[in-house]
Amino acid sequence: MPGREKNSYTIQSVANALDLLEALCEEGGKVRIRQFSEKLGMDKSKVFRLLATFESKGYVERVESSDQYCLGFPAFEMGQKLLLNMELLRQAKPAMESLARKCNEAVYLVIRRKTEVLFLDVVDTTQLVRIMLLVGRRFPLEEVSAGKMIAACTSPQAKSPGLNRILHEGACIDQDRLGDGIASLAVPLFQKEGVVCGALCMVGPSFRMTQEVMAKGLLPHLKEAGESISSKLGYVKRCLLSS
Repeated sequence: MPGREKNSYTIQSVANALDLLEALCEEGGKVRIRQFSEKLGMDKSKVFRLLATFESKGYVERVESSDQYCLGFPAFEMGQKLLLNMELLRQAKPAMESLARKCNEAVYLVIRRKTEVLFLDVVDTTQLVRIMLLVGRRFPLEEVSAGKMIAACTSPQAKSPGLNRILHEGACIDQDRLGDGIASLAVPLFQKEGVVCGALCMVGPSFRMTQEVMAKGLLPHLKEAGESISSKLGYVKRCLLSS
């Protein structure tokens, strides 16, 4: 509604919960309910209910036989995922810019979000005919090239023949899965210990990105950029040496 203050949309219970979680982070150790109550100006019963809610989700843990609380592992995992995505963006951007200049097609950084993939960032083409930007868009994991590439690297050993082929080739090409007349080509990105953390994806109109152009003209450059980003993230490619 016009003229409405931003703060008027705030849900107070959510704000209180976040204040509590931030206070626990600031303390950096074990904290008692009384300390939270004094620091945040909340009554003890409200603090207890909020802590119980966080505890049920694992974000807060209660120290056995006491009224002290500390952060749970899911809170640390969330922080690590955020740091990973920030590091991934920082390391990927220069390679994406170089690849976009070299091939003059849109280059996307794509990450997994449960059963979907999220198009997180892009360096666009300077071509007159281009595809509408996909940043912020989500697609089912195994319906687009980037998602299938990630699934091939993370699914259990009993993969479908299609995912096994993608894993063996180290790349995935598709046509019309992002929309009519849109082609895409994806390679995986790895962090240390060989854990897949996303995909590098090139997207463009299918009349320009034909199967032959993608396989022979674009894929070698895309693979090179993907390997460069993975190396910066600490991944060491393992080669099988014949004895």
